[in-house]
Amino acid sequence: MPWLAERARAELADIAAAERTRLRQTVGASRADGQVRCADGQWRRVFCSNDYLGLAGDPRLAAAAAGADASGARASQHVCGYHAEQAALEAELAAVLGVPRVLVGGSGYALNSGAIAVLAGAQDQIYSDALNHASLIDGCRLSRARVQRYAHADLADLQAHMDSAARPAAGQLIVTDALFSMDGDVAPLAGLLDLARRRDAALYVDDAHGFGWAGPGGSGHLAAAGLADARVVQLVTFGKALGGYGAALAGEADIIEWLLQRCRTTMFATALPPAVCAAARAALRICAGEPEHAARLRARIALFRREAAAAGLRLLPSQSPIQALLLGAESRALAWQQGLWQRGYWVNAIRPPTVPAGTARLRITLSAAQAEADVRGLVAALAELQAAETALSA
Repeated sequence: MPWLAERARAELADIAAAERTRLRQTVGASRADGQVRCADGQWRRVFCSNDYLGLAGDPRLAAAAAGADASGARASQHVCGYHAEQAALEAELAAVLGVPRVLVGGSGYALNSGAIAVLAGAQDQIYSDALNHASLIDGCRLSRARVQRYAHADLADLQAHMDSAARPAAGQLIVTDALFSMDGDVAPLAGLLDLARRRDAALYVDDAHGFGWAGPGGSGHLAAAGLADARVVQLVTFGKALGGYGAALAGEADIIEWLLQRCRTTMFATALPPAVCAAARAALRICAGEPEHAARLRARIALFRREAAAAGLRLLPSQSPIQALLLGAESRALAWQQGLWQRGYWVNAIRPPTVPAGTARLRITLSAAQAEADVRGLVAALAELQAAETALSA
């Protein structure tokens, strides 16, 4: 057997032995209330989606996409792919975010990994939150800068690392998620910006999971906290609360121009299709003009946490749509996932390396599309699983 196939089989065996194999579920038809038909023909209530406002199935987004004059961009935006729809989306995003300029590109993963590699180089120092998303970690690695991880959301630890830096750096960049996608907590953004100002550092914030529902008109966590600053570069995405696909970098005009000229993941990639940009523009209008979607999402979050507390379920602290039920072992998380699947609820078990070893969990996500009865039903199902587990261990 060729060596590559042998290596693949060995690696797959190791993944399976650690109970970390990831399986894809085929999704068929979907309903407006957040239910989907799965490959086994059964309808299940989805509590693992990032479609926080329920816009992925909104017919207005589909109509906007269908009304665009092209489905494909034809080339990169540096060649002939910079369509008027993208230009309009960038202008509208800049207004929503309150920044001078925006650069639209592909996925948040692509923009994070490409942008950080431009903003910092071998002569610079990056300080990265210990629980940052993989795309931020990869961007830090690609930059070739010196990278120091600081304890999660710990300003004192970050300052201590900055105080004890062994060598002076030409530039310092603090990198963080705004809303952490596996725990559901929010970074201390005001404190990070204050520290960046005092240390003449730049701040890179990924608000993929906050943009669209947090802040005025869905403007995100930075806007909600009034943290506009020329030293901040922000990433937002369209694939979560906006129900579509794509991402954007936002900040000071010259920094965004620099990224336009140097970011390899926009320079050498096909531009975002006009139809996708049109759908994102429609979603922006909905977020700004229909605050009831975000209000309903917050109501679902509050309901879930009240019901979970009453049922004795111990969640990680979070006031976001991301609610984590820490279970520890991979086998336990998988058993709870399967129990929910059999009861008609789709919640994924999150295991290492996505989260640290020993912290496997259920990542439960709330959406404005979900019915109150479905939220209560999920909590009842979780309580059943907890009771059954307790009875077995008695």
